[in-house]
Amino acid sequence: MSDKTHTDPVCQMRIPFDVTPRKLPGINPLDPADWLMVDDAFDGQMARRDALIHAHPDDVLRMVDEARPAVIELLHTVLRHLAGLEGIGYRVDPHRVVRPDGVSVPVDWDRPLHTLGRLVQEDLCILEKHADEHVLTAAALCFPASWHLDEKFGRPLTAIHDPVDSYDSDIARRVQRLFDGVQPDRPMWRFNRLWYVDPELHQPRSIHARRPKPDWSRPAFFRCERQCILRLPETSAVVFSIHTFVTRQEDAPQAAFVG
Repeated sequence: MSDKTHTDPVCQMRIPFDVTPRKLPGINPLDPADWLMVDDAFDGQMARRDALIHAHPDDVLRMVDEARPAVIELLHTVLRHLAGLEGIGYRVDPHRVVRPDGVSVPVDWDRPLHTLGRLVQEDLCILEKHADEHVLTAAALCFPASWHLDEKFGRPLTAIHDPVDSYDSDIARRVQRLFDGVQPDRPMWRFNRLWYVDPELHQPRSIHARRPKPDWSRPAFFRCERQCILRLPETSAVVFSIHTFVTRQEDAPQAAFVG
């Protein structure tokens, strides 16, 4: 998809956590109250999400029929969480959510993934246990960072991470144990970090295509994902949420230049 509706970069001024490199998988406990975030790029990111979901829903929304109960449970979970964020601009009623940018989003239970994609800055992926591995069964993925939903959807964790050099068999076992063991009331989080030549949020890229890397002769952009892992108590599906931060080189934290 080559369509880009934003000509100006959508960037944050800061990243609200330490981005110093950590040994994989780099998991930390998460306070459930801190799961979903609103930051200074909210308006721009949500406008980009709305545009992508409106113009290219088949590229950014995907769900197998069997995942519908988990997607419905996730929508209930997100709505409950947002009801506690009225102090930062969300207004929630049974039929609609008014976001902090003033946009009203209807709550459409017939299209729960469409609704989820328009409510929060986070991309939301659902993984469910099939045999010995968790498989990606649903996703509202507007801001992929050099991966393509077509190539990852319906695949298990090991296949999803095939092109990642550092994702060896030992890491794969540890990540699978993490997904098996995460408890509904004890979510976790980690982050990744990469430098990009392009600040565009929507960067789908095949595993057969290399990501262009900065040569530092022109400004670069630091991209960091805050990835949260939580279990839904009723369906036992695992939610993998991704909050994307993109800062200009001059706004990147000092730790971004380490490692």
